[in-house]
Amino acid sequence: MEFFQTSELKPQGWLKRQLQIQAASLSGNLDKIWRDVRDSAWIGGDAEGWERVPYWLDGFIPLAWLLDDEDMKQRAKKYIDAIIAFQKPSGWICPCKEEEIATYDTWAVQLISKVLTVYYECSGDERIPDVLYRVLFHYYSLLKNGEIKLFGWGEFRWFEAFIAIRFLNKCYGEPWIIELARLLKEQGADYLALKERWKRPLNKWTMETHIVNLVMALKAEAVSTDILGLPYKDHAEEMRSILEQYNGTPVGLFTGDECLSGLSPIQGTELCAVAEQMYSYEILYAYTGDNKWAERLEMVSFNALPATISDDMWAHQYVQMSNQIDCEKFPGRSLFRTNGEEAHLFGLEPNYGCCTANFNQAWPKFALSAYLYEKTDSTLRIVNALAVPSTLDYEGIRISLDTEYPFKNRFSYRVNAGRSFMFEVRIPEFAEKIEIAGKEYTRLPNGNVKFEFQTGETATITIGYVTTPHFQVRPYDLVTAQCGSLVFSVPVAYEKIMHEYTKDGVERKFPYCDYEYKGVGEWAFAYAGNVLSVSEREVDEIPFSSENPPVVLNADVVHIDWGLEDGFEHVCAKVPEHREPLGTPAKVQLYPYGCAKLRMTELPML
Repeated sequence: MEFFQTSELKPQGWLKRQLQIQAASLSGNLDKIWRDVRDSAWIGGDAEGWERVPYWLDGFIPLAWLLDDEDMKQRAKKYIDAIIAFQKPSGWICPCKEEEIATYDTWAVQLISKVLTVYYECSGDERIPDVLYRVLFHYYSLLKNGEIKLFGWGEFRWFEAFIAIRFLNKCYGEPWIIELARLLKEQGADYLALKERWKRPLNKWTMETHIVNLVMALKAEAVSTDILGLPYKDHAEEMRSILEQYNGTPVGLFTGDECLSGLSPIQGTELCAVAEQMYSYEILYAYTGDNKWAERLEMVSFNALPATISDDMWAHQYVQMSNQIDCEKFPGRSLFRTNGEEAHLFGLEPNYGCCTANFNQAWPKFALSAYLYEKTDSTLRIVNALAVPSTLDYEGIRISLDTEYPFKNRFSYRVNAGRSFMFEVRIPEFAEKIEIAGKEYTRLPNGNVKFEFQTGETATITIGYVTTPHFQVRPYDLVTAQCGSLVFSVPVAYEKIMHEYTKDGVERKFPYCDYEYKGVGEWAFAYAGNVLSVSEREVDEIPFSSENPPVVLNADVVHIDWGLEDGFEHVCAKVPEHREPLGTPAKVQLYPYGCAKLRMTELPML
């Protein structure tokens, strides 16, 4: 299936508000406040000239076009114009002297090629195909002649270049494009050959266990199989299964701070991994049409993404934890396997700045995955993959979806068919008592409901279903509350401690400063019964509000003597030291994981 363009698909409702919040915060202002973007070597400055500007543009560009913001579009064009202006006659485009190319990690070539493709898809800038042709033909020549070889990040992210390779192949179809694909595949890392290393996390940094590499690689087969003429074998499912078994979290992530970290609820997951896992799932769903990838995408997007970013999106964590009772700087050594003592703080660039630039792609690309299509000369099939509020305008067809999903399971589609087409709506596996246009179903084949429209027809389609809250079993004899795509946590009250300072020439100044979230609320609980009930609320102007969550679960809990992790004052123990109840059960409201910045997610059931 194919993705629609930003000119055809527009977010509405809570999703549009989320993107507007993003545009008004870090994502929309990094070119004004952050030296690594503002003064980047990509545009002739003296700051970082490798991955950070491409990372930022990869999200900033679709954000600008989705919101149809002329100022943001012009600022994106300013960067693209500067990057193109620095392209060498040979085709080399990265801010590196040509005599240094042999020792340059060409991950930057792969990344900027993807960004140029994204820019063309949004803007239609006719310069881009020729610019990309020269970039990748030069890359091919260097690899073919043995002047360079893949190493480092480029070796482990070889498949990222295939976004641009596939685009160029459609434009030109020349044999060298396929040969470049083969060269990258041959020199790139073979991830399935590394799978035994994912089963026993070490306190050691390696490319083979780096969480961002791994979640990027989930899409490797999907983006490369066709162009390489290979059969598709669903390697992503094998990878994901191993990663989940040995490193899974309750919100569909895999622990990695920065490298794989096991099943402990007090280990972290890097924000770059959240954004890249979402993108991999989007690509996998588009390529396979298998609903499992869309359902997994929702789990990560509705839980992990908002959880690790402040409500106003000016601050973010480098790593999030499932059981996270405090986000103060660790005294002495870090809790994390390969991250520093500030990686869990909320701020401008805690631990490292890659996430500052890279998290920007997550919400915009999610919004662009709401609808996909398949088209032949005589037929058109449109699939609503993600039932989030949005409007699609394509070839005279207009589809508007009014919904507050995932907070409420009610959907109203208004369809105007300017031509005949088949419309499909994905219904998730967890849906119960499904009602479509007044008719009730117990389950649907293949998880999709289909509607056939003829030219000139109009209709309003109403869909609703029930989701039953329940407990999911977790390792260490713990459980997690879940309802539909949302995971729920016991929220922990906190105080914000703001830090404004300058370090290594980078200024932190309100609103783009750093924060410690000091936990002041109670957290040492166990569930005292398996009954959960849902309470719906109004959806706030901040959709995943930490103060006014749009839905809560009501649960019975009881205090226990949980204890602290050895050597730390503000980290709960990996597992409770004692499980006997202290006192009588009491009612609490569980918040969506994405709304609870401090939280206890994995608890024992007494």
